[in-house]
Amino acid sequence: MTEHLNSFSSKAMLEVGGKRYAYFDIRSAEANGLDGISRLPRSLKILLENLLRNEDGESFTAEQIRAFANWQGRLGDDIEISFRPTRVLTHDFTGIPLAADLAAMRDALSVLGKDPQEVNPLVPVDLIIDHSVIIDHYGSTHAFHRNVEAEYRRNGERYKFLKWAQGAFDRFRVVPPDTGICHQINLEYLAQVVWTEELDGKTFAFPDTVIGTDSHTTMINGLSVLGWGVGGIEAEAAMLGEPSSMVVPDVVGMRLTGRMAEGLTATDLVLRITNVLRAHGVVGKFVEFFGPGLDHLALEDRATIANMAPEYGATCGYFPIDSETIRYLTQTSRSPERVALVESYSRAQGLFRAPGVPDPIFAEVIELDLSGVRPSLAGPKRPQDILSLDEVAASVPVNPGQRPVAVPGQSFELDDGAVVLAAITSCTNTSNPSVMIGAALLARNAARLGLRPKPWVKTSIAPGSQIVGEYLTLSGLQPDLDTLGFHLAAYGCTTCIGNSGPLVDGVSEAINAHNITAAAVLSGNRNFEARINPDVSASYLASPPLVVAYALAGTVKIDFGTEPIGLSEGGRPVYLRDIWPSGAETAAMVRKTISAPLFASKYATIGQGNPAWDAVEVAGGATYKWDPSSTYVRKPPFFEELALDVRPVAPIEGARILGMFGDSITTDHISPAGTIGVPSLAGGYLASHQVRPAEFNQFGTRRGNHEVMVRGAFANPRIENRMLEGAKGGLTRHYPSGEVLPIYETAMRYRSGGFPSVVLAGREFGTGSSRDWAAKGPLLLGVRAVIAKSFERIHRSNLVGMGVLPLTFQPGDGWKELGLTGSELISIPNLEALEPRASLTVRIMRADGAVHEIRVICRIDTNKELEYFRNGGVLPFMVRKFAA
Repeated sequence: MTEHLNSFSSKAMLEVGGKRYAYFDIRSAEANGLDGISRLPRSLKILLENLLRNEDGESFTAEQIRAFANWQGRLGDDIEISFRPTRVLTHDFTGIPLAADLAAMRDALSVLGKDPQEVNPLVPVDLIIDHSVIIDHYGSTHAFHRNVEAEYRRNGERYKFLKWAQGAFDRFRVVPPDTGICHQINLEYLAQVVWTEELDGKTFAFPDTVIGTDSHTTMINGLSVLGWGVGGIEAEAAMLGEPSSMVVPDVVGMRLTGRMAEGLTATDLVLRITNVLRAHGVVGKFVEFFGPGLDHLALEDRATIANMAPEYGATCGYFPIDSETIRYLTQTSRSPERVALVESYSRAQGLFRAPGVPDPIFAEVIELDLSGVRPSLAGPKRPQDILSLDEVAASVPVNPGQRPVAVPGQSFELDDGAVVLAAITSCTNTSNPSVMIGAALLARNAARLGLRPKPWVKTSIAPGSQIVGEYLTLSGLQPDLDTLGFHLAAYGCTTCIGNSGPLVDGVSEAINAHNITAAAVLSGNRNFEARINPDVSASYLASPPLVVAYALAGTVKIDFGTEPIGLSEGGRPVYLRDIWPSGAETAAMVRKTISAPLFASKYATIGQGNPAWDAVEVAGGATYKWDPSSTYVRKPPFFEELALDVRPVAPIEGARILGMFGDSITTDHISPAGTIGVPSLAGGYLASHQVRPAEFNQFGTRRGNHEVMVRGAFANPRIENRMLEGAKGGLTRHYPSGEVLPIYETAMRYRSGGFPSVVLAGREFGTGSSRDWAAKGPLLLGVRAVIAKSFERIHRSNLVGMGVLPLTFQPGDGWKELGLTGSELISIPNLEALEPRASLTVRIMRADGAVHEIRVICRIDTNKELEYFRNGGVLPFMVRKFAA
């Protein structure tokens, strides 16, 4: 932090525990010309403080600050501001390409005769390795150690690179594998709520804010830390000192009232909220929770709700600081000095929620009575599709006339709706002791009655931090989970990201041979097609206790209200209600097993004393020594032949349509994260480099190799290109030949012929994970523009960051409405005069020579984004900035 302007005389001092802190006081700013800002939503107050503290007359201006004084529920039309986060959070799937880009930037500067160490993070960066472990082994006390051994064997090249990055870059910390999930570690340890920094002999206090390269960075809003997910490209710019550019969002207030009934879980609540908010429409907006219902939500419940902001479409789901925040900070062993500062600072700034404090003014308010929440799941394909327990059976896509089929080498049969995966996994729920202890108590009750999972169910538990493993052991309940096959398998993201590993022997073959609709039940946040496991076509999100229950039932075609979950050892029918633990018993066990010393001991040596990580050897140096034979980490191609001068944006002329897609195309569709198939183009590339199929690993772990990733672009087996009626997978029709080819091969033909390409899509293009390769892949395929009915927020930003133009159809227009077939040529003139949110002309030439023009909206939203785009993206922009 450096000294900045102070146009509104807001600099003040705060004394806490005998220590004095300087801060930028929102109330003083109100008294000095910013009338009415005391009623701002608390999330916007944090943005305002960020502007006051960073005011420099250039990126952070008095005009931007004054805009907040005009708040009347909305700020108006597209007011652009800058934002500088306190820190950046990333994990290995997104962090490796991020670090590779930084390493390649250093190489580019070296070629230009500049100091490569100019490329260095200016804000703290935490990279937590949590996405690479696969559930190969399960159902035994050896599962965890065997999965860790396999993880290091597969990912040695990647881990060497990350260890180099940790030593080469300043303020770049790497947390080793098998520690936990980045979001849960952020919640339990990294986040401070109020941050401090020394400057000119003073200690400044200010809100802890974070951007992360995973969309579920929003989880930290449950702890009142404003944060959201961005693409790695935007994160790189922020790390290197570039302020993020954003349009001030509308803030939707969600007023919670009432209290949930006995036996309900935070998962039931978050699925209801997700359904309500997604239906209402909050994409690109902040959601801020308020109301008396907050008095009955533990902080872990709030974190569960905040985690799933990407699923309900919001930029973030923010909870205010209150007494529950203070309780959690104390319980998780934050220092007494920090806890006292959080309370004093937040009260001084009007950020503390307390009785008698007026509610903020919101753009709109949605009410939800917690007493109306019911037990639920979500699925079978989208997290917002909520189902009551008695509706699940009917949601399973079935094959008419299908009969149970025998599984080769096994003594059981499979039918549609069979649960083949039951996984307690993901940051969303494993961070919440009430549902984890609840699952363990249910397992205890079931085990005592002699109930066991069906033999075709693969069971696993992969907590989000070692804290969970410790309190399950301390509670004495882990042996009960073990009895039901829920042995500790990993500390990582696992099944929710698609690292579910192979199914029970013979099950995959039976599913594919007989077209069985197999199901997965997981305590995660994502259930998109082909994400969880390539053999599973129906995936359901559920609380951890329900994951255990469905493992016992062995099928989702059951109504737990009327049908028994199984038979006791004595042959008596056992219903779910018979084994469901009471809220009082769960709460008592949570109080008994979770304490501040538990957190203090586990986090005292985070990142240290990991023998497998300590054994990873790497050579130092300011620049990385790329291994040309590596199939994991290769030098990115984004700086090849980079000129220092910025050239005008060339018009798009005679572009071919690479694909036409429908609604809700996710980043998993555009750039899969899961297993690399043997017959795929990416698999063929790896085989040609002498990689055995057993070592192909996943697309997520190969993100440091652009050759693999570009071959995987649009290659999800479930994606449907509407240029080919009824076909699934990464195929398209090449023109003018008319041949049906893989999208990669078609794109390479177009590129070699000098043709640019475009992609057409429907609503919510790019839903899901903040996946850089969903923008990098299209760029390397030669895609110049994507024209969709609407974009998910992060993916739109990623496209701009890679120099791909996002455009939206006017209402009533779309490729289907226009009768396009994919044979047309697309031209977009006059791009040298591009402006944010401008209306542009798209010229469509049909195969018969007829020309039709439509108007589209440029979704470059801010002037800073326009500057990036004119540079060809953020990466070339940053190199030119350092080289200047």
